[in-house]
Amino acid sequence: MERRVAREFRHKVNLLIDNEAEKDYLYDVLRMYHQSMNLPVLVGDLKLVINEPSRLPLFDAIRPLIPLKHQVEYDQLTPKRSRKLKEVRLDRSHPEGLGISVRGGVEFRCGLFISQLVKGGQADNVGLQVGDEIVRINGYSISSCTHEEVINLIRTKKIVSIKVRHIGMIPVKSSADEPLKWQYVDQFVSDSGEGKGSVAGLASSGGRDNKEKKVFISLIGTKGMGCSISSGPTQKPGIFISNVKPGSLSAEVGLEVGDQIVEVNGVDFSNVDHKEAVRVLKSSRALTISVVAGAGKELFMTEEERQREARLREQERQELMHQKRLALETNKIIKEQQEKERLRKLEISQKAAEEEERYRREIEQITAEEEKFKKEWEEDWGPKEPPKSLKTVTAEVHSAPRSKHKNLKGVTHDRLETDDMDEVIMKQDKQGFQKYLEDFDPYSMFTPEQIMGKDVRLLRIKKEGSLDLAVEGGIDSPIGKIVVSAIYEGGAADKHGGIVKGDEILAINGKILIDSRLAEAQATLAKAWNMGGDWIDLVIAVSPPKEYDDEMTFF
Repeated sequence: MERRVAREFRHKVNLLIDNEAEKDYLYDVLRMYHQSMNLPVLVGDLKLVINEPSRLPLFDAIRPLIPLKHQVEYDQLTPKRSRKLKEVRLDRSHPEGLGISVRGGVEFRCGLFISQLVKGGQADNVGLQVGDEIVRINGYSISSCTHEEVINLIRTKKIVSIKVRHIGMIPVKSSADEPLKWQYVDQFVSDSGEGKGSVAGLASSGGRDNKEKKVFISLIGTKGMGCSISSGPTQKPGIFISNVKPGSLSAEVGLEVGDQIVEVNGVDFSNVDHKEAVRVLKSSRALTISVVAGAGKELFMTEEERQREARLREQERQELMHQKRLALETNKIIKEQQEKERLRKLEISQKAAEEEERYRREIEQITAEEEKFKKEWEEDWGPKEPPKSLKTVTAEVHSAPRSKHKNLKGVTHDRLETDDMDEVIMKQDKQGFQKYLEDFDPYSMFTPEQIMGKDVRLLRIKKEGSLDLAVEGGIDSPIGKIVVSAIYEGGAADKHGGIVKGDEILAINGKILIDSRLAEAQATLAKAWNMGGDWIDLVIAVSPPKEYDDEMTFF
């Protein structure tokens, strides 16, 4: 499940983000979140890379990666998008106007978005929100309309029908030459106070607090307001104060360069031209003027102010790039560490696989040799008819004449030897256990060099319970042979009594072990004990007894 979610997330990232640095930055902030579990920091970092409406689906793709205990808070912090369209009706003849400001248009390569709402106004009351994208007006799609065409379309009817969908972002662009940027609604400061809303163009507010205010001016006994006005450009229509004389009446009431005049004595200045605006301002000696402070400040900046603004923007850009570089370097280090860890695990897995393959080949070789031996045994010695001269040796192996050896305390130690085992030939019956023929000499199984100086004996041990016999050594060990390392009390080997610690095992059920490794001998012994039959046949070389009498001192 987690792998599928991660795979879908990476697919969505590759689909929506082309820039590799931004991808690395996104992955890095997610890793840092899973270390710190600081959700507000995560959402703030995500907004730096999810910086346009087309990337907003990434918030939904990231949600499954957030722990369940944080998902409710995550939903509250991230923008609310809606695919559903909402239709409202607004009355243009309403005393307070429509109560909205919009920005955008096809000339800015974006749709038309609501950027301001008058609190308690028409638009606010019917549920419109800042960040709504207007898709239809009076039934007409506006996807290919310029800003001015949209304004003219609104003017065509008294009752304006508007269809919107909520995006949660607002386009920001001061001129047609600048690249289009986007701001989230919570980052875009837009408070129009209690005054009337205007239908404005795409302004670059830069997140500044542009508030509407009213001033009262009496021109009686004065020479004039002491200010100049100008019409805004096509992309930012309106009437703006372009100059204020120091010490003038306008300066005294707080008017500043860049303020947008939205109303004078009840006359809406949203759509008036420059000539009409001058006429209204000169028509009365008492003026009540509503302005939006600083709404067009960038239109009248000096070259020095523009350079200062450009430096600030460049600093912000450099800071973001620095953050991205740090994220990229961190991500590079993490990737290098992950690659080293991956190679280390790969090397370990390869060595384990090689060891497992080697062990498997050895086991297969042992099994093949045993099968070959079993087949040859059956072909050479399997009785076609029940042999008349066969004699089964009982579990109790008769001991040879006993030689007694005293230990340090004088306790005797008896050693059992097989009786009547001269020239016994091993055979295998249909049940799978071994039988012996008389006149078989176990010495005949080996070359003289292999058994020189050894006391070779053939034992038959009845399969009752566990064998409880341990071996050690092997051809590749310092011992150089397979020897008994332990006989456990109560086991079949202990009950038999014919084999003790230190005896060399030369063969098991006819399989010679002189040149065998320990693992091969253990596997042969285990298989011989667990396969069918009631007996297991061992050929051993008795370990020479230690003459303790030579070490004793008598007083």
